[in-house]
Amino acid sequence: MSRRAVPPPNASDPLDGVVARFGEDLTRACGDAPAEPVLLAVSGGPDSMAMLVLAHAAMPGRIAAATVDHGLRAEAAAEAALVATWCAAHQVPHATLTPTAPIAGASIQAQARGVRYALLAAQARAIGAACIVTAHHTDDQAETFLMRAARGSGLAGLAGVRMRTVIEEVPVVRPLLDWRRAELRAVVRRLEVPFVDDPANADLRHDRTRFRRLLDANEWLDSPNLARAAAALAEVDADVRAAVEWLWDAHAVVEGATVRLRLDGLPRELRRRLTRRAIATVRAAASIDTPTWSDAANIEPLLDSLADGRRATQAGVSVQPAGGEWRFRSAPPRRSH
Repeated sequence: MSRRAVPPPNASDPLDGVVARFGEDLTRACGDAPAEPVLLAVSGGPDSMAMLVLAHAAMPGRIAAATVDHGLRAEAAAEAALVATWCAAHQVPHATLTPTAPIAGASIQAQARGVRYALLAAQARAIGAACIVTAHHTDDQAETFLMRAARGSGLAGLAGVRMRTVIEEVPVVRPLLDWRRAELRAVVRRLEVPFVDDPANADLRHDRTRFRRLLDANEWLDSPNLARAAAALAEVDADVRAAVEWLWDAHAVVEGATVRLRLDGLPRELRRRLTRRAIATVRAAASIDTPTWSDAANIEPLLDSLADGRRATQAGVSVQPAGGEWRFRSAPPRRSH
């Protein structure tokens, strides 16, 4: 969260102050003023349209925009056209991005997110953009924190949306994490910028909508404080990640598709993260495609077995505790009967 000593200007202040605030926050999110153009992810909603207007005023001629139409809603094409029309009127390069294959099956929202960032990253590389900029704000952060807490997420999950990350090898920055949803809506209202409200935001079948209603109905659940908690956890998570990198370099021996890892005396969280990394390393080296694997996979039974000195298997990787170290290798194929 911001380290400002005084409250920042809000959308009722002179526009120059709001634009200056955005420029400072973008520079802080990027780590420095971006030399190349930045690619704004603009859906047509009030948050991203406010970001588009502010970025255009803060760095004219150095922004481009992209809108992803996943093909999941009939209205999405019109929303992309709305963004394209505004961009054309203000000489901002714009592209509408569509997936090459339909999104279907289970976890559609998660699939859509993956497709969205893949398309944005490809567009960023194509135009030589320094980074992708998204419009995640304080209220998004508070909703994410509560959603993940309700699911029992650990440290990495509760850290929420990072101000800066890398997705598909392209930096992604979120300069609006100190901004409230109401401030951004006030910007587009005041400047009479067109926008659309996604009907999915009112659909109670979505977890995020239900948590948004919960926050709106209970002022004591203070969104800025929840966002600050997530930011504090993000700092701790970054420190743990740095420790894991150091431990990996000091204690991991990688030999082709085999990893030997010495974990004696380490706390469980560090064991958990190093084990996940070892599994991912073996899977990549051995080209193991199934079963599926992610950094969020539950490996608690695996850790329990290994702590008891018993061999265990996870995601196609066999782990054998022996001689004070854990050895990871591709699991032999199961015998057919």
